[in-house]
Amino acid sequence: MLVALVNGSPNKNGSTSLALQEVAKTLQEAGIATETFWVGNKPLSGCLGCGKCAELGKCVFNDCVNEFRELANKSDGFVFGSPTHYAALSGHMKSFMDRLFFSEFQGNQNRAFRLKPAAGITIARRCGAATAFSQLLKYFTIQEMFIVSSRYWNEVFALTPKDVPEDHEGLMNMRIIGRNMAYLLKLKAAGTAANIPLPAIEPPVFTNFTR
Repeated sequence: MLVALVNGSPNKNGSTSLALQEVAKTLQEAGIATETFWVGNKPLSGCLGCGKCAELGKCVFNDCVNEFRELANKSDGFVFGSPTHYAALSGHMKSFMDRLFFSEFQGNQNRAFRLKPAAGITIARRCGAATAFSQLLKYFTIQEMFIVSSRYWNEVFALTPKDVPEDHEGLMNMRIIGRNMAYLLKLKAAGTAANIPLPAIEPPVFTNFTR
């Protein structure tokens, strides 16, 4: 089993990376393989709503979004991490998540995310982490993902990477995420072995509030 950990910070080796490493270490101790994917710090366009993904099965912009899709298809679970910028996800992470999940929902019938467990984690100096965390959850629910929780909000508080080890409660929550993720993955594998069928996919229905 493989869990993909996404670092949505423009700083590859910053506080977000350390928080993800704590989750990864716990997953590995439970026998789950991990692979970390860095969104990067190059300019990243947001979604244009062009609809080309419905034809291509991927985003029309061939950058890290489509690169990650290959990892997503072979992953069994996900942890998406982002720093908190102005009480929200980082700009890079927002653009990445918008395009990744919209193009998957519109054009990819492989369903890289459906019924797979996911956790979101956010890092903040002081405030806004809960708002950013709520943003991440919205992407998971639109793809029928199982949300993995900790004992509190999935947050770590740090201004710089050296502050991360001082947030003992935050790191505890990262470890709980890892253990809960491993448990859920093993339950899912046991269900597959027992020939328990997955829920059927119901055809989508779209209703505009103006009708």
